[in-house]
Amino acid sequence: MKLSKLPILALSLLPLSALVAAEAPPKPNIIFILADDLGIGNVSCYGADNCKTPNIDKLASSGVRFTHSYTAALCGPSRALIMSGRYAFRNGSSNQDACGRMSTDEIVAPRLFKSAGYVSACIGKWGQLPGDPGDQGFDDVLRFKGSGVYWNQDPTKSIAYQENGMDKRLGNQEYMPDLMHNHLIEFIQKHRKDPFFIYYSLSHVHGEIQPTPDSLKASKDLFADNIAYMDKLVGKLVAELESQKLRDNTLILFMGDNGTAKGQAQNATVRGRELSGLKGSMLECGGLVPLIVSWPGHSPSGTVCSDLVDSTDFIPTFAELAGGKLPEKTIFDGQSIVPKLLGKPGQPRQWIYNQLASMWYVRDASWKLNQAGELYDMSDSPFSEKLVPKESIDPMAIAARVRLAAALAKLNPAGGILDDGDGTGRHANKAKKKKLE
Repeated sequence: MKLSKLPILALSLLPLSALVAAEAPPKPNIIFILADDLGIGNVSCYGADNCKTPNIDKLASSGVRFTHSYTAALCGPSRALIMSGRYAFRNGSSNQDACGRMSTDEIVAPRLFKSAGYVSACIGKWGQLPGDPGDQGFDDVLRFKGSGVYWNQDPTKSIAYQENGMDKRLGNQEYMPDLMHNHLIEFIQKHRKDPFFIYYSLSHVHGEIQPTPDSLKASKDLFADNIAYMDKLVGKLVAELESQKLRDNTLILFMGDNGTAKGQAQNATVRGRELSGLKGSMLECGGLVPLIVSWPGHSPSGTVCSDLVDSTDFIPTFAELAGGKLPEKTIFDGQSIVPKLLGKPGQPRQWIYNQLASMWYVRDASWKLNQAGELYDMSDSPFSEKLVPKESIDPMAIAARVRLAAALAKLNPAGGILDDGDGTGRHANKAKKKKLE
């Protein structure tokens, strides 16, 4: 029903529900692209000096680029936040090993979309999360364990992966990112008339960095080659959506799962300056990541949003976009960013919370307070963070300490599920891990 074709009197006689239904856009397709170990210093629209990402930059120019998006500083805890919408002290996902021991009930995203009538796919890395994605509600699955899966380097021991319940091996001439891309395109073509959700968890750019199909034999910068190939795949995905006439009703989110890894962090400079923190660190760029959202006709083009966002915000955002149902009596920590995607002010977060192992902090626009009671002035972030002396008489610092301490007290992470690892967030210590086995 097109309202523009109806006379004014006819419009006045329509029930309100019909008017709302006629004006409401169809449910958007949603593609969540999660890059591995990609920090803001690896994306050129964030000011990266040594990486060029023209296709990702084009996504940003067609939508909203967030400058203060935070997630956990390691891949497992980060993915647990995204899939559950709950902080680590609630579901125990504070270290890599613990993520795999979470209750499968915490994997909310695929069941949310199923309840809204979506068909969904999980393509790529999954091993840090519990269970099988097909058992969690995904309709279509191509998954591999581990990280940095590109080529089969040992012809006598090929890499295992699973495709819709079938165990497969990566061939000697097969490139996993291309395999994933082809599976993605086949899924889109098959379900072009259905509302769909795709969780697309990339291999790029986790180590061990290997040559790409486009790398020259004499290449001296394989990391730049991998950034370029990842960007190329993003461009090919967008081109396919345009070819299938799906782009206007497809919302694309592109995000990094944590900061740049140690081996590449030194070169991940922004406008000539080194960043504070890297993957696995509780400094700013351990958890500060690129987040770009593009939804043609809905998201205002070329918008840069400085509002605080953290990865628990995706579940309520998905619920609002898709109209799905969330489990009752479950505490979710996020808040929807849909208003921001539509260019509306909404109600921005006053602070975000970040945790890894038994380390945590709350951060607002200008200050950060951690579990040790240390207050940091973040006015020069993401390049530096200045420890504020406890005896400081600066009224702004005093007010920030009181405000953020109240936020931490309300959350009470020490009263939740405590970390059982070695303190780094990476793995359980050997003694505890042996007992668990």
